[in-house]
Amino acid sequence: MLFIILITLCVVLFIIKFRTSNKNYWRKKNVIQVDDLMNKFFFGNRSMPEVCKTVYDEYDAPHIGTTMGTTPMLMLKNLEDVQAVFAGDFQSFYSRGIKTNPCDVLANNLLFMEDFNTWKLLRQKLSPVFTSSKLKSMFFIIEKCARDFVELVENNQSMRDEPFTASYTYTTGSIGASVFGIDTQTNSSTMDSPFLDMAWKSLEPTTATNIKIFISNVFPKLFELLRFKLFGDYEDFFVGVVKSVMEERRRDPTKRRHGFIEICLEMQKNGVLEDPTTGFQLEPTDELVAAQAFFFFIAGADTTANTIHFTLLELASNPKILNKLHEEIDSIFEPGKKELTYTDVEKLQYLDMVINEAMRKYPPIGFIQRICTKDTVLPSKVRIEKGTGIIIPAYAIHRDERFYPNPDEFDPERFGPNNIADVKKYSFMPFGEGNRVCIGARLARLQVKTGLTWLLRRFTLGEQRYAPERFERSSFGLRDPHARYDLIPRNV
Repeated sequence: MLFIILITLCVVLFIIKFRTSNKNYWRKKNVIQVDDLMNKFFFGNRSMPEVCKTVYDEYDAPHIGTTMGTTPMLMLKNLEDVQAVFAGDFQSFYSRGIKTNPCDVLANNLLFMEDFNTWKLLRQKLSPVFTSSKLKSMFFIIEKCARDFVELVENNQSMRDEPFTASYTYTTGSIGASVFGIDTQTNSSTMDSPFLDMAWKSLEPTTATNIKIFISNVFPKLFELLRFKLFGDYEDFFVGVVKSVMEERRRDPTKRRHGFIEICLEMQKNGVLEDPTTGFQLEPTDELVAAQAFFFFIAGADTTANTIHFTLLELASNPKILNKLHEEIDSIFEPGKKELTYTDVEKLQYLDMVINEAMRKYPPIGFIQRICTKDTVLPSKVRIEKGTGIIIPAYAIHRDERFYPNPDEFDPERFGPNNIADVKKYSFMPFGEGNRVCIGARLARLQVKTGLTWLLRRFTLGEQRYAPERFERSSFGLRDPHARYDLIPRNV
């Protein structure tokens, strides 16, 4: 009851504040201004990327002004402006504008944190986790997960009836194994992940989650005062698991499993982290390490599951493309081959093209925001004041016919060797772009490719047409978990 009263009060205050604050902010700058986006999303029935695309498509202008709560926001359509925000003028736009609480151990220590020095230092220390050599050493983990995934689908009818659940089970299990490593002496399935329920619930769009996001955007001080936590429900469980695993590995360091935890233990062993250019220091506590491990779940499980899901939906709708992909995948399986190598998966060029096209039509993150940290001017000559928000509508840009003719058509050849040079820089950003591009993009792509390779070796898809009217009401991504397709066993 108290929560309902609080939300009602917030809505009333929002209406009052909106009517008196920034409703003409962009008009005064001679920029087109539309109604508040948070209002459209919160009281609508579409995802935020879809809300942005509707606005994006309506106006023929390089940028469109709006608000989110009381914050003035500028939606960008000019790719030079997008480049400036992501890279060229990064020092003015490094902030993601995601409000967290200092008491929120997981959210406040993630790589999307606002403190620039902490983010930069952690980025420096964690980037080596995703080099080619590290991914090659971890590949046996990913490959075993993919085989366990296919076995799960083969032996469990419910997984074929609910294919998104199957994909989510695979991505959660694969990330969990990549973070904690696997014991090569056991035959247990990596799909029996204790993190599945946590990963699913932590990112599933709910009214409570949307309300928290609403309050954090419209009333950030109230959000902090009430000590709201974005991931508070999972703090004790996840931090406890990470601490337990790290303590076990410290007691017996001979049991190396090539997971992310080993990298963190080595980082802790080297003592206080220091940025050599600024002298900024950071203590690599177990809590900080736990937050980074949690980051891989929330950044990877849902996005990679959706990529697999949408790829399969489009393949079911395009049998010629599916058949061509089957031929490529079958070509790497010699008679009696029971395992894949890193090199095998890297050879699958057409699969890369198919995945790229799926991520173009359905970007894992369809709505990207930044907050200006100092006054600046964009290449399109619009002046941006400190505290102003920037919206990069990835979903809308990916469906813009200026960059992709017939944008609603599924055509992997857009990313073929003869056409890839025509894809304009910053018109394709499934993992973001620039200095804050997703740190785990290469790992995510490897997980998706390996999972799809094994699945499409053992299964084909019943032909169907996929044409969704709208997606789930998600704040950042595109989700359609109830869409399904028929997985038909292959005789191979």
